[in-house]
Formats: sequence, C-alpha cells, structure tokens
Amino acid sequence: MRFFRLVTRSLILLLIALFSALTAMRFAIHGREVRVPNLRGITILQAQETANGNGLIVSVEDKFYSSDVAAGKIISQIPSSNSKVRRGWRVRVAESLGPQRVTIPDLTGQTERAATLNLRRRGLDLATIAALPLSTTPADQVIAQAPPPSASEMLSPKVSILLAEAPPTLEYVMPNFVGHPLAEAREKIARAGLQTAAVSLASARSPAPGAQTASTTPAPAAPLTIPVSGTISSQSPPAGSKVTPETQIRLEVAQ
Repeated sequence: MRFFRLVTRSLILLLIALFSALTAMRFAIHGREVRVPNLRGITILQAQETANGNGLIVSVEDKFYSSDVAAGKIISQIPSSNSKVRRGWRVRVAESLGPQRVTIPDLTGQTERAATLNLRRRGLDLATIAALPLSTTPADQVIAQAPPPSASEMLSPKVSILLAEAPPTLEYVMPNFVGHPLAEAREKIARAGLQTAAVSLASARSPAPGAQTASTTPAPAAPLTIPVSGTISSQSPPAGSKVTPETQIRLEVAQ
C-alpha cells in the first residue's frame, strides 16, 4: 500500500514539474514576441529607429514610383503592422521614388553593356535579360525592351531587354556515299542544306615498277572534266564524321 502511495506521489510531482516547465517555456517564448509597428509613410531612417526600438530590423527590398507617397518614404511593409513576430525579425519594406520623372530610353540596337550604362546614367536598373536566336541580327544586340521607350506611369525603375544571339550550329552525321550513284549523293547533300559537293574523277593508278609501257613519250594531259554522273569511289569527310553547313564535302567518281 505504501508503495502505491509513493508511486502516486511521484507521478503527481512529475506532472507538476512538466506543467511548470511548459508554462515557463510559454512565457519565455511570448516574452520574446513583439508587435510590428506601422512603418508606412515614414522615412527609411525613421523606420529603422522605430524598428530597432522594438528589437526588429528594417530591410529595403524594393523601390517603386508613387504619385501619392513622397520620395524616400515607405510605401508598404511585410509583415503588416500589429503582427506578432519574434525579436530580431526582419521587416521588409518598399521605398517610394516619388512621381516618375525619368524618360525611358530607346535601347534597341545597343549591346547589353551599352544598354546597361545607358540605364544607369538615368537612375534606372536592368531587370531581366532574355535571348532569342536570330540569324538576321548581330549577336548581343537589343531587339526589344519592356517598358517601351518613353513609357510613362511606370511602377518600377527597372527595364527588361531581349537580346539577339547567334543560332546554334546545325551538325549532321556524314553518310556513306561510296558505291552510290553521284545523283543520289547530291540530292541528299542538298536536302540537308549542306554545301554543294566538289566532284572529281578518281585518279588513275600509276603502273607498277618495271612494267612495260606502250610509249616512252608522255601522253598529252586529258582536259579536266567535272563528272555529272557515275558511282562514287571515295569521299571526304569519311562516313560517320560530323559535318556542318560550312563543311566542304569532296566526292570522287570512278572513271
């Protein structure tokens, strides 16, 4: 009987200790919580002083044009005012640049570097850069922008640009033309958009050493002709090689 009383007392004491620990932890946590002050409409310096007084940190995350809020004052904040946060929390704010007074320049035709310098001279920032493969426009040249030139009622002092870039070089695998008709090879090369092949006659083999020749007088050279038909005896580059539209293809046709 005494044993059960001892166990019961021990359990009661353990529960009391756990309840006390939880209560102390709850008070400790809530004791470190503060309410976020209203920072809208005041300057960045005033906001920092107010936030620091509450154990918070102010971070300027963005800047926007505003015809309602004077330049240098806060337009919005996250978390909102009166929210409960822990001490040391970072309050993100957006600063007003006042009404838009800057003119958006025309950046088309400029390089990325020139466009960036052009924007910075006007107090603007480069927001995002995208690229589009174009064969008709030099690479690294601005072909579009947002907002457009001379835009008004902008929200942000940031301009995005679209640059032209060189299209990727197409590569093909050289097929095996040896033993195939010349007309078939020419058709396949043209269909792939490759350069027209240079065609020549295969060279005649030299006579073996010691072999008798019909005449010691060299025969006159035959006129150079470009074959228009026949069977291909060799090719360059060899089959399986990678070729591009700039690769020079050479074919030899058997005599």
